[in-house]
Amino acid sequence: MQPIYISIPHDLFAPAAYAHHEGTLDLEVLKAGPDLYSFTEPLTWSIDVTNTGDAFLISGTVLGSATTSCARCLEDVVVPITGEVEGYFLIEGSEEDRPEDMEEDEFDILPSDHRIDITPLLNAAILLEFPLVPLCDDDCKGLCSHCGQNLNEGSCACAQDEDAVDPANPFAVLRDLDLMLKEEAKEDTLES
Repeated sequence: MQPIYISIPHDLFAPAAYAHHEGTLDLEVLKAGPDLYSFTEPLTWSIDVTNTGDAFLISGTVLGSATTSCARCLEDVVVPITGEVEGYFLIEGSEEDRPEDMEEDEFDILPSDHRIDITPLLNAAILLEFPLVPLCDDDCKGLCSHCGQNLNEGSCACAQDEDAVDPANPFAVLRDLDLMLKEEAKEDTLES
């Protein structure tokens, strides 16, 4: 991915000065945890740069959509993106000049060439929009662990055979365990 730079012109160094920038971001694939998100169209971004006196505040949005696989049934899932872009760049000085209420990872120093690469800010805004577990539907039934049938499209022969025990399932031996007997024994012990 090519970096996207915005230049801070000389007239923006006046307190309360403001500038607006917008553009597009072309991404093919972005990895978030175990999931890969693909983009068929460029994302659009729009940001405002405001001089707060001692720093430049960058705020705005990145909009678009991405496609990934459902974590349960592996069907395509379209994820809408409405990410909030935010960055804070100190104008002069060093980390010691940072505002007292800000942590070290909440700001950057304005580069000496007055050009800011906003790509990391856009990426962060996009990544925050992705779900931890992408699902095609909250009630997705997933795939049969035995035959691979998509259970959202109907049941499979494996589901009809209730007496079948999956040998790959380590908990299959617990299937016939009578938990009521253990609960009654526990109650008898407490009463004694």
